[in-house]
Amino acid sequence: MTSKTDEALGYEQARDELIEVVRRLEAGGTTLEESLALWERGEELAKVCRTWLEGARKRLDAALAEEEEGEGAAGSR
Repeated sequence: MTSKTDEALGYEQARDELIEVVRRLEAGGTTLEESLALWERGEELAKVCRTWLEGARKRLDAALAEEEEGEGAAGSR
């Protein structure tokens, strides 16, 4: 579950933190407990990024649909 602070993260902030989490996991040298905490944090950050991207997709789809409707109305005149 994402926290309120995660929901307040911008896409770029969440992405940058996720990159750091992945870097630390790939570097190794952490305990199992630390690795699990990093993994869980990465999952939360990925969810934040996915939410931002889905919102952007919806906005883009709405703008494209609006543009198509405008073109269709202009073409029927």
